[in-house]
Amino acid sequence: MSTAAQAPLALTCGEPAGIGAEIALKAWAEHEAGTPPFVLLDQPGRLAALADRLGLRVPLATVATAAEVDQALFDEALPVLPLTAPIRGEAGKVDERDAAAIVESIRRAVALTQAGETAALVTNPIRKQSLKAMGLDFPGHTEFLASLAGGGARSVMMLASPRLRVVPVTVHIPLASVPRLLTTRGIVDVAVATAQALERDFGIARPRLAVLGLNPHAGESGLLGHEEEDIIAPAIEDLQARGIDAFGPVPPDAAFHPAARARYDAAVCMYHDQGLIPLKMLDFDEGVNVTLNLPFVRTSPDHGTALDIAGQGKANPQSLIAALRLAAAMAEARRTAAAA
Repeated sequence: MSTAAQAPLALTCGEPAGIGAEIALKAWAEHEAGTPPFVLLDQPGRLAALADRLGLRVPLATVATAAEVDQALFDEALPVLPLTAPIRGEAGKVDERDAAAIVESIRRAVALTQAGETAALVTNPIRKQSLKAMGLDFPGHTEFLASLAGGGARSVMMLASPRLRVVPVTVHIPLASVPRLLTTRGIVDVAVATAQALERDFGIARPRLAVLGLNPHAGESGLLGHEEEDIIAPAIEDLQARGIDAFGPVPPDAAFHPAARARYDAAVCMYHDQGLIPLKMLDFDEGVNVTLNLPFVRTSPDHGTALDIAGQGKANPQSLIAALRLAAAMAEARRTAAAA
């Protein structure tokens, strides 16, 4: 087995009808710019056909194990670990039967990473319908990965980029449900996981957390809503009592300008779009989805399957490249912390 410092990253196939294969091929084509070694769990035949159609010079190396992948092999060819399930879909044309290959790719990549054969997990985008097609009742990747990891810990989603990190407390729920589902305990759990990850995986000795309000002007002392006083402020007090450098509630409309961002290492947001809109405006091409609270490192590009442009050569690989680089850096930070 490769050592942790030498092990490649595991990259899943994602939705075969989407842009996952294209950006994986392009990420390898740009590996001289510092893309870390990875092994792609996919079907070599369809990758070769796609590379040929797009005019990409990407030689492939079919491998039987991740242990075969080192820097020398990666410099020569893109390593592919073949899936047993067939892939029938074409770029832009979904075949629901491909759900089996998608789930196999995720399960095997998780197993490889948990066994230490790969250093971290990077997932290409999927359609949530694929999990349901396999009888898996999860709203998305993050919850499925938490189930595979075991241990019962709540998975936490962070979006990270060179200029901003955001962590939503509530994620894939209707906006109308946020006030009802927002709790002091939920905010504390997410913020604690964020602080721990910033310290362990990002090397920040004393993380600073900005905890945002829910309402305009952070409620304006109850005039525009009571969630800040009743739910959010008590969470901040709890965090401070734990020794975490958390402050707020910060008015959301004043949280993301440059001077405000300089005051914190991550913003704890009350709902999905409160954090994702500013991050994607600042760093759309370099945003990375990171799952916290897992026993292994997992990152993903911060975009979807992009079925509308799949197979046309238009897909930008920069978010995947950023996800690969961040996964490698986090895995190394975690390895170093464990050895200290």
